[in-house]
Amino acid sequence: MNPFYLLVSAALFALGAYGVLARRSAILVFMSVELMLNAANLALVAFARAWGSLEAQAVALLLIALAAAEVAVGLALVVAIYRTRETTLVDDLSELKG
Repeated sequence: MNPFYLLVSAALFALGAYGVLARRSAILVFMSVELMLNAANLALVAFARAWGSLEAQAVALLLIALAAAEVAVGLALVVAIYRTRETTLVDDLSELKG
Protein backbone atom coordinates (compact mmCIF):
# COMPACT_ATOMS: atom_id res chain seq x y z
CA MET A 1 0.00 0.00 0.00
CA ASN A 2 1.32 3.39 -0.98
CA PRO A 3 1.09 5.80 2.00
CA PHE A 4 1.29 8.78 -0.35
CA TYR A 5 -2.45 8.62 -1.04
CA LEU A 6 -3.24 8.63 2.66
CA LEU A 7 -0.90 11.57 3.28
CA VAL A 8 -2.56 13.53 0.49
CA SER A 9 -5.96 12.60 1.90
CA ALA A 10 -4.97 13.74 5.39
CA ALA A 11 -3.58 17.01 4.04
CA LEU A 12 -6.75 17.69 2.04
CA PHE A 13 -8.91 16.88 5.05
CA ALA A 14 -6.85 19.20 7.25
CA LEU A 15 -7.15 22.01 4.69
CA GLY A 16 -10.90 21.47 4.55
CA ALA A 17 -11.21 21.50 8.34
CA TYR A 18 -9.22 24.72 8.50
CA GLY A 19 -11.49 26.22 5.85
CA VAL A 20 -14.62 25.30 7.78
CA LEU A 21 -13.27 26.77 11.01
CA ALA A 22 -11.62 29.91 9.60
CA ARG A 23 -13.82 31.11 6.74
CA ARG A 24 -16.73 33.48 7.12
CA SER A 25 -18.43 33.10 3.75
CA ALA A 26 -21.01 30.32 3.48
CA ILE A 27 -19.87 29.44 -0.04
CA LEU A 28 -16.28 28.92 1.12
CA VAL A 29 -17.51 26.81 4.03
CA PHE A 30 -19.42 24.59 1.59
CA MET A 31 -16.32 24.30 -0.58
CA SER A 32 -14.29 23.26 2.47
CA VAL A 33 -16.85 20.62 3.41
CA GLU A 34 -16.66 19.25 -0.13
CA LEU A 35 -12.88 19.13 0.14
CA MET A 36 -13.22 17.10 3.33
CA LEU A 37 -15.66 14.69 1.64
CA ASN A 38 -13.31 14.22 -1.30
CA ALA A 39 -10.42 13.56 1.07
CA ALA A 40 -12.45 10.84 2.77
CA ASN A 41 -13.29 9.35 -0.64
CA LEU A 42 -9.60 9.33 -1.57
CA ALA A 43 -8.74 7.46 1.63
CA LEU A 44 -11.57 5.00 1.02
CA VAL A 45 -10.34 4.26 -2.50
CA ALA A 46 -6.73 3.94 -1.29
CA PHE A 47 -7.74 1.36 1.33
CA ALA A 48 -9.96 -0.44 -1.18
CA ARG A 49 -7.11 -0.69 -3.64
CA ALA A 50 -4.75 -1.98 -0.96
CA TRP A 51 -7.19 -4.73 0.04
CA GLY A 52 -8.36 -5.48 -3.51
CA SER A 53 -11.99 -4.63 -2.84
CA LEU A 54 -14.08 -3.23 -5.66
CA GLU A 55 -17.13 -2.76 -3.44
CA ALA A 56 -15.51 0.16 -1.60
CA GLN A 57 -14.71 1.83 -4.90
CA ALA A 58 -18.36 1.51 -5.90
CA VAL A 59 -19.34 3.08 -2.58
CA ALA A 60 -16.88 5.93 -3.27
CA LEU A 61 -18.54 6.51 -6.64
CA LEU A 62 -21.92 6.63 -4.93
CA LEU A 63 -20.53 9.10 -2.37
CA ILE A 64 -19.29 11.36 -5.17
CA ALA A 65 -22.81 11.47 -6.62
CA LEU A 66 -24.22 12.14 -3.17
CA ALA A 67 -21.73 14.99 -2.67
CA ALA A 68 -22.81 16.52 -5.98
CA ALA A 69 -26.43 16.48 -4.85
CA GLU A 70 -25.41 18.00 -1.52
CA VAL A 71 -23.64 20.83 -3.33
CA ALA A 72 -26.73 21.55 -5.41
CA VAL A 73 -28.96 21.73 -2.33
CA GLY A 74 -26.42 23.76 -0.36
CA LEU A 75 -25.93 26.26 -3.17
CA ALA A 76 -29.70 26.64 -3.56
CA LEU A 77 -29.94 27.38 0.16
CA VAL A 78 -27.14 29.95 -0.02
CA VAL A 79 -28.81 31.68 -2.98
CA ALA A 80 -32.17 31.74 -1.17
CA ILE A 81 -30.57 33.18 1.97
CA TYR A 82 -28.67 35.75 -0.07
CA ARG A 83 -31.88 36.92 -1.73
CA THR A 84 -33.56 37.55 1.62
CA ARG A 85 -30.61 38.78 3.72
CA GLU A 86 -28.23 40.09 1.01
CA THR A 87 -25.22 38.52 2.71
CA THR A 88 -23.50 35.15 2.77
CA LEU A 89 -21.38 35.77 5.85
CA VAL A 90 -21.89 33.01 8.39
CA ASP A 91 -21.59 35.40 11.34
CA ASP A 92 -24.46 37.53 10.04
CA LEU A 93 -26.64 34.45 9.45
CA SER A 94 -26.39 33.14 13.01
CA GLU A 95 -29.84 34.34 14.03
CA LEU A 96 -32.68 32.64 12.19
CA LYS A 97 -35.58 34.92 13.02
CA GLY A 98 -36.77 37.75 10.85
